[in-house]
Amino acid sequence: MTRSKFTEEQIIAIMREQEACAKTAEVCRRHGISGATFYARKAKFGGMKPSEAKRLKALEDENAKLERLLAEACSTTRR
Repeated sequence: MTRSKFTEEQIIAIMREQEACAKTAEVCRRHGISGATFYARKAKFGGMKPSEAKRLKALEDENAKLERLLAEACSTTRR
């Protein structure tokens, strides 16, 4: 998965810009993203505050770490 060139706070700011009656196509063009990317991010971050997005990112990171630890533990017990 590629990393976004925008932080969660910037993505939320883009969503709020569109919610403030700006046209979606114009917002996408101004920020250099596709419409599909905009709507995918809106599905994930829509209605969030920046603090909530930081918490979501922290939980996703922690979940990934725990999944790696579990996979490692399962692979060592099979040997």
